[in-house]
Parts: sequence; structure tokens; C-alpha cells
Amino acid sequence: MAIHLTKESKVLVQGMTGGEGMKHTRRMLAAGTNVVGGVNPRKAGRSVDFDDRRVPVFGSVAEGMDATGADVTVVFVPPAFARAAVTEAADAGIGLAVVITEGIPVHDSVAFIAHARRKGTRVIGPNCPGLITPGQSNAGIIPADITKPGRIGLVSKSGTLTYQLMYELRDTGFSTCVGIGGDPVVGTTHIDCLAAFQDDPDTDLVVLIGEIGGDAEERAAAYIRDHVTKPVVGYIAGFTAPEGRTMGHAGAIVSGSSGTAQAKKEALEAAGVRVGDTPTQTAQQVLAVLNADG
Repeated sequence: MAIHLTKESKVLVQGMTGGEGMKHTRRMLAAGTNVVGGVNPRKAGRSVDFDDRRVPVFGSVAEGMDATGADVTVVFVPPAFARAAVTEAADAGIGLAVVITEGIPVHDSVAFIAHARRKGTRVIGPNCPGLITPGQSNAGIIPADITKPGRIGLVSKSGTLTYQLMYELRDTGFSTCVGIGGDPVVGTTHIDCLAAFQDDPDTDLVVLIGEIGGDAEERAAAYIRDHVTKPVVGYIAGFTAPEGRTMGHAGAIVSGSSGTAQAKKEALEAAGVRVGDTPTQTAQQVLAVLNADG
């Protein structure tokens, strides 16, 4: 099947009537996503036409859920309003909140992720491209036309590398691709996705993309060693990062040897993960594993 997102998912878009929200709602609809409404309290009661689809605008997430049965929301609101938007969605009881917005203050992310967990809402992001189950549904900004349905699961900190691996393995295809975001605090981790892919009968292999900074990949390696029986292939961005230089993602903070690409590679390899030196080599290793198993 997939993890977290299927063709049955009913999607709201908070911020749909803004520039980014409009653009990406149109792309999500084109990918087959069942977008059932937008949320904007100032434009409640209106509707927006997207080619042959008219999408209503609701005043709140709760109103949209009551009217449509929505179980997913995609958040495109500006950083200053993101905490309130996710809190509202969690209070309404939505199952999944995909937070695309970047530049959210870390203390806001900490607050709304903790609140969402208390309410039983899964958060993906913030500062992420979202997730896609090819051929079924696309919640976020991942291009839908660069791959096809298949049996590879992908979890990634990096949006760009998500797209590159999807393209490199386009002839093989993916069950679900999840961009978890690269901020210091995210709502869904590598481990969360590894656990879900391990339980998904239609995922045969998992690609894990990490990057320098923090210890998320080392913790994922320990989890893989103890709990994951499916093959995992990894790639770590940042081998060529100059020492002492601040890198792009807010979570890419290296202290001494901790958080380096080499340390992460060694931890993953010690857990039985094949780790590529480049995205293309990583894709080749995925194909080698699948061909060996097939």
C-alpha cells in the first residue's frame, strides 16, 4: 500500500488561497490528490476553481473536516502563523499535518509538535517538501512526474536529494517518499518512517537520506540494527562540506567528529546499511540489492 498517505486520503490546504498554496494545490490536484478544501478564515464560504475542479474554502480546519471528512492538512501559511495553524489542526483532531513552511522559529516548532503529539496528530516537517505515494496522492511540493509506483520506500532530510533519488530510480518506482525536513526539530523522524516501512507489505527496500549535523542518522542506525529486517541503502549529504563552515539546513551543525558525514556513514554501515558516496552510486546500490534479492 503506502505509509501515511494513500488515494483514500482527503486533504485540506491551509493557506490555499495564497500564491504558494494556489500553485501547489493545482499541482497536487493534477497528481490525483483528493484536495477537498482550503482553509482561510477571511475567505470562508468562497471557492477556488482549479481547471475542472472547484475547491471550497472553509473558515477553520474543524469546519473543513466536518464538511468533507478530511484527514490530512498541508500547511502553506507564513512562518509567523504556522504555530497557530498546526495547533488549530491538531485541536480539530486531524490525523496528519504536513508543514511545508520554512523559517519557523524553533521554539514555535517545538511547541506545535509537542501539542500535536498530545492530540494524536502526526506532523511531517516543518521546512519539508511533504510526501508522495506515486500514483495515489501527493501532499506537498514534491514533483509528481519524476517517478512511478514501485516497492522502494524513501525517507529524506533533503528535498533536493529526495527528488534526485526518485528520478535516479524512476524505472523501479516507490511506495512512498517522505521528506521529513532538515530543521533541528521535526515532527516525524527517520526512525518513524523506518518503522512504518518495515510494517508496509508493499515496501521491499528503504532508502535513507541524511546529512551532516545532529545525531538522527546514528540513532536511525541503532534502530535499523535492532528492528529493521528489510534492506536499507543510505546516502549522507555533506562529505565535501568545508570544515568550520555553516551549511544550509538549520539542523546541519557539526561539533568535532560528531555529526560528520563520515561518522554517520560508519554508524549506518555498522548496522548493515550500504551507503553510497554519491546519489548516483546510491541508486546503483539499490538496484544491486533488488537484483540480488529478485
